[in-house]
Amino acid sequence: MIYLPLSVVVPAHNEDGAIGSLVREIFEVLPPQLLGEVIVVDDGSTDRTAEVVRDLIPGYAPRLRLLRHGARAGQSAAIRTGVAAARERLVATIDGDGQNPPADILKLAAAWSPDGPHMVGGHRVERRASLSKRVASSLANTIRRTLLRDDCPDSGCGLKVFERERHLALPFFHGQHRFLPALFRAQGCMLAFVPVDDRPRRHGESHYSNLRRALAGVPDLLGVAWLIRRARPVAVHEESP
Repeated sequence: MIYLPLSVVVPAHNEDGAIGSLVREIFEVLPPQLLGEVIVVDDGSTDRTAEVVRDLIPGYAPRLRLLRHGARAGQSAAIRTGVAAARERLVATIDGDGQNPPADILKLAAAWSPDGPHMVGGHRVERRASLSKRVASSLANTIRRTLLRDDCPDSGCGLKVFERERHLALPFFHGQHRFLPALFRAQGCMLAFVPVDDRPRRHGESHYSNLRRALAGVPDLLGVAWLIRRARPVAVHEESP
């Protein structure tokens, strides 16, 4: 078991009711030797999300950082902004709505290894979403697994742990975060999925409807399938003198 310091990236859009308690919980439950920094990426929020985080910075400086998008760019862009700015080799992502328990990051970090698995994702075994969202998510995961063969039971879970450089080497596009397991696997990475908890949303509203998610996901799914078919991972070994 290897524990490396983590950069925890938190994408957030209009989460002023949840982001403050989430940031405090991250610092409370993750041990100092594991938590290198927390990077909140405010994705063009129109509420007080940035102000709430800014007020917390003096109490957690220099390990709490706030990055802001001038306009909303989407969750994938927010994650990439945070990963690019991360100072640690290993990155954990967690949604800004408070539904992912930060303590589960420990499970994912314990499962990661430089020799593989190279990406560890969370699997929400007991979803707290509405019945319609659970059915839609289950159907989407089944279709995705069948087409992409990534063996991922829950690609929508925001909890993931991976190496910063491996993530930045992936092809980037809007909606990328929903296909990270398949993209990592296409680059020759080993994957693992760990059961995690799912909490009910206590503040704000979901930013996606089932119809919107489905319409956005179809062209992305076909595009990722094409990328995976074209991928040819190459093993490189450097000869020592």
